[in-house]
Amino acid sequence: MRAVRLNELGGPEKLRVEEIAQPQPGPGEIVVKIARAAFNRRDVFITQGLYPGIALPVTPGSDGSGRVAALGDGVSGPAVGTPVVINPEIGWDDDRYTLTANAKILGMPLDGTFAEYVVAPAINVFPKPAPLSEDEAAAIPLAGLTAYRAAFTRGGLTKDDVVFIPGIGSGVQTMVLAYAVHAGAKTIVTSGSDEKLAHAKTLGASFGINYKTNPDWHKEVRKLSEGGPTLTVDCNGGEVFARSLDIARFGGRVVSYGGTNGDAKIRPFSIFWKHLSVLGSSMGSPSDFAGMLALFESGLKPVVDRVYPMDDVVAAAERVLKGEQMGKVVLAIA
Repeated sequence: MRAVRLNELGGPEKLRVEEIAQPQPGPGEIVVKIARAAFNRRDVFITQGLYPGIALPVTPGSDGSGRVAALGDGVSGPAVGTPVVINPEIGWDDDRYTLTANAKILGMPLDGTFAEYVVAPAINVFPKPAPLSEDEAAAIPLAGLTAYRAAFTRGGLTKDDVVFIPGIGSGVQTMVLAYAVHAGAKTIVTSGSDEKLAHAKTLGASFGINYKTNPDWHKEVRKLSEGGPTLTVDCNGGEVFARSLDIARFGGRVVSYGGTNGDAKIRPFSIFWKHLSVLGSSMGSPSDFAGMLALFESGLKPVVDRVYPMDDVVAAAERVLKGEQMGKVVLAIA
């Protein structure tokens, strides 16, 4: 089969399309014929060596949609030919609500979805939400799961919230916006791009602030939220995370699922004086994945930025590396 392979580190230009052996299902496993896959920032980080436990060669990709191609021993379904999406996170202990010591993720260390076929445990393969196209279905797994757990499971998002979403444009933050709008909450987003802010408005964002042209963006967020956001979902870390604590409303929640901008120098006073709940989140459980899919069954749509042929994988990766996308960058595998 054809697959995108990373044989050495050095950035997106090291990605190559090659012929490799097609995987076969073991007991309890399913082989999925991939139609569409999608990029996450972790795929680019891996090419740069900026991810723990890298072992090469590997087929990247955590997100994928397609059809069931083969069932391993002991697997009763979904039946061959069923349109499906894959939960890429393998080894979550739903009882303890944490990752187990043996947890793995498709795309690293396991071979992932940037290939014509991928193998996964049967419990990780779910019927595709009927309202979604193949492109849209491929866009939801890891970003949708991460956003769902951060916003709902950890953040307790409701219609009564004022939600601050810094750095709109990434796959996860765009999903957080979709969830908040779907819930009926008021939303405030920031970006360094007026184009992304305008797009966010069309997706339902209540307010948008350009942090490059407004260095006092945090003061504007506090003003627009009439006393501070009740819920912030942050992927940035650094100064953005520190400012988010400072402007949060009394009794507010600040959820962190990433640290793209590095470590933060925070004021404990902002946390204890305002009785803030500061919550960590990363990816999500099988229960979170099922809850996420139910939202998309109800008519919610993810944002697809662009669709690239598999042979243009380097250009697709570079778009993600430069942060030019609004939503998810998708690879057409078949």
